[in-house]
Amino acid sequence: MATRSAHPLPHLLRYAKPYQLQICGAVLCSILRTLLDLAPPFLIGIAVNVVVERKTSLIARFGIQNPLTQLLVLSMLTIAVWGLESLSQYAADKLWRNLAQALQHELRVDTYNHLQSLELGYFEDRSTGILLSILNDDINQLERFLNFGAQNLINFFTRVFAVGMSFLLLAPGIAWMAMLPIPFILWGTFTFQSRLAPRYDTVRDRAGIISDRLANNISGIATIKSFTAEAYESDRVYQESDVYRRSNKKAIALSVAFQPVLRFLILLGFVLTLYLGGREVLQGSLSVGTYGFMVFIVQDLLWPFTELSEIMDEYQRAMASVRRVMGLLDTAISIPHGNNSLPIATIARQVQFDNITFAYSDRNDILKNLSLQIPRGATIGIVGATGSGKSTLVKLLLRFYEVQNGRILIDDINIRDLNLFDLRRCIGWVSQDVFLFHGTVAENIAYGSFDASHDEIIHAAKLAEAHEFIVQLPLQYDTIVGERGQKLSGGQRQRIAIARAILKDPPILILDEATSAVDNETEAAIQKSLAMITQNRTTIAIAHRLSTIRHSHCIYVMNDGQIFEQGQHEELLALNGIYASLWRVQSGTH
Repeated sequence: MATRSAHPLPHLLRYAKPYQLQICGAVLCSILRTLLDLAPPFLIGIAVNVVVERKTSLIARFGIQNPLTQLLVLSMLTIAVWGLESLSQYAADKLWRNLAQALQHELRVDTYNHLQSLELGYFEDRSTGILLSILNDDINQLERFLNFGAQNLINFFTRVFAVGMSFLLLAPGIAWMAMLPIPFILWGTFTFQSRLAPRYDTVRDRAGIISDRLANNISGIATIKSFTAEAYESDRVYQESDVYRRSNKKAIALSVAFQPVLRFLILLGFVLTLYLGGREVLQGSLSVGTYGFMVFIVQDLLWPFTELSEIMDEYQRAMASVRRVMGLLDTAISIPHGNNSLPIATIARQVQFDNITFAYSDRNDILKNLSLQIPRGATIGIVGATGSGKSTLVKLLLRFYEVQNGRILIDDINIRDLNLFDLRRCIGWVSQDVFLFHGTVAENIAYGSFDASHDEIIHAAKLAEAHEFIVQLPLQYDTIVGERGQKLSGGQRQRIAIARAILKDPPILILDEATSAVDNETEAAIQKSLAMITQNRTTIAIAHRLSTIRHSHCIYVMNDGQIFEQGQHEELLALNGIYASLWRVQSGTH
């Protein structure tokens, strides 16, 4: 992730480079709108000048001597200024808001796409709630800033610069008195904001934590209810929400502390202008119109500083969010694509694990110098105790993780050299932890095979022994399965997952505890289909229930990250080792 010390604004500007023209247009419209908004006080000053000085007024110098004509010209000019101000405001608002929507959309999509490219271990080290907070809350915070905060910031600096220059040009003798408080205000404001930045970083982090808590609790609501843990979870939400509230309270305390001092300094500048300017009018060194303009406009010079802390507050909130988003975008992709393609039509389906060693982060080796060769079209079974590395083996084949030593080959090609999409397209994986998306049964079976016809979906469901229960659902294949498939039983979810893998029609099929949640009758039916399912495929079946893989061409028994036994079912029973012991326990002959 990006360091907190790195300022996120340059990074954001580099990211927004394709929108440079739109940004320049928005900035120019905002500046023009602010300048035109400052025109009415100036026009009022000219009007006073016309009424008081008449034929010697400012407008009279342009050859218009009649005071009534001067006022008519001034009125027309006022209409033009107001019309242009409205037009520039419309243009600025439209440009900024469209920019906010475009940048928000692109940033969210790019961040999500980058997130998808990260290795599986990245997600195991981070909570879903925090990642969702970045993709939603932080990017929305940037949108809010572009909608309103950016315009306010430009408006502030344009207003101060324009009014300050007007003072220097019209009354240089007293301009310095009006501007006297400005350096102190700026110093105080930026000092406060530098202290606010880390506090807002903490606020955003706390927002991610509470988002994570809420996401976990909603996902695990059935567990909470079954253990009557509502009060416990309510207390945890209360505690984390209270920490978020207190972190916000610290930021708020510092944010509002400067307001009273700021107002006093502004009052000082206003009073000095009022008094000294009036004195120069009485002495005849300053016109009444100019004095009226200055008294009126001094508020536009100094009062915006009362909003500076709020503007900077919005800015710091946005930058804290940008820092988190850019930190995610800067996360390096540790499992890159290879350069070689692997067309499914040409794959020979031979898989080899060559002396591989692998350990999860900060843990001991789970696979140790393991070698395994799977011939084309063979069905092999892998068994072993929990934690022996069975599922890790297939996750390495899919390159969810990278081996530390050794090679994994498909058709004698190192999978590191293969395009990841090609590699994963040729593998169908049925995980023991089945995930179904919120949608219909048909949509879940066709996931990854999006152009499949309805007949093909039904055929895959029949092979997976899923068709019979599907047609009994309220809307059959159009029945909504609910989030994560919660409206279906575990066995039904597994059969839909098997149908999904069958429909993909991959050259290599991985069944990772694919029948662990089905009853014996359904398992027997699926086993009958396996002969057809595994035809012309290289199949890796991982199972605790040995009956699932007893007819495999070869069965490998794993223990402590290595292969201890291998052979067909009868051969392993004859060895009277680990496999035979497991078989006796499961068959009731122990």
